[in-house]
Amino acid sequence: MIHHTHDHDAMHKHGGHAHGVGHHHKHNHSNDYGKAFILAILLNSIFVVAEFAYGFIANSTALMADAGHNLSDVLGLLLAWGAALLSKKAPNARYTYGLRSSSILAALTNAMLLLMASGGIALEAIQRFSTPPAVAELIVAQVAGAGIVINGLSAWLFVKGSKSDLNIRGAYLHMAADAAVSLGVVLAGIAMLFTGWYWLDPAISLVIVAVILVSTWDLLRESMQLALSAVPQHIDVAAVADYLLQHPAVAEIHDLHIWGMSTTDSALTVHLIMPDGYPGDAFMDDLAQTLKTRFSIAHSTLQVEQGTTEHACFLAPAPKSD
Repeated sequence: MIHHTHDHDAMHKHGGHAHGVGHHHKHNHSNDYGKAFILAILLNSIFVVAEFAYGFIANSTALMADAGHNLSDVLGLLLAWGAALLSKKAPNARYTYGLRSSSILAALTNAMLLLMASGGIALEAIQRFSTPPAVAELIVAQVAGAGIVINGLSAWLFVKGSKSDLNIRGAYLHMAADAAVSLGVVLAGIAMLFTGWYWLDPAISLVIVAVILVSTWDLLRESMQLALSAVPQHIDVAAVADYLLQHPAVAEIHDLHIWGMSTTDSALTVHLIMPDGYPGDAFMDDLAQTLKTRFSIAHSTLQVEQGTTEHACFLAPAPKSD
């Protein structure tokens, strides 16, 4: 974990009065999952080729559909890995936050890929329901069994990071969903072996779609929210405001904005009305540190005003008319 802190204290004249501005920049780099990505991509690439080939041999739409879904997973893993690498790129004059937000785009794209894969699987399954062809049940069960092992191992590589990084969660959900799907295909293969009910093959394909949709919904919703600069779900805006206002020196706050710079890093800007003026670096450092440790806001910009003039944020909600 790397922490960079830059403290800049300055008095700027705006409209005839002074602002004390304290900028506190704290950045956290997520754990390096490079080896996990490489291993998962290699395993799943090999499995995609094998699964599609055996699905063609076994005449199983469930296997071939799952192979297509696994292919989208490989693409998703590549996207997530690329975003993880880009997020480490240092800020420059053009990209002053670096390329951290690429992880948000990757998470959103991953969700869209999963939804498109679901549509393809559902279409193929529905078309086969009317006249379900004979399927080589044993091959289906054996290949899907291998899929449980490969996808389960791949999911395990990302399970720890999935709890705190939406981008890593996207990769984890891809793999976990595939493991569940493979289990369903195994059960369908065994059932067809004993019953000859070949309609189970397209039926399990539709179950696969349902599993993917359920597991993808939160990823899609959260990544869309972050892409629109919404407050990250783990941050309570009211609690942040209450913390800032609890200090006796802070009479009021305004222009409070909180957003996600990436799938792991959050930022905050706020104006603090402090009639006695700038309270000193130690006070500002304490605020920034608490925002980081208690609320997981790694990058905070705190501006001090004495309240001698009126300020109104043009982004503030308009007051409701009576």
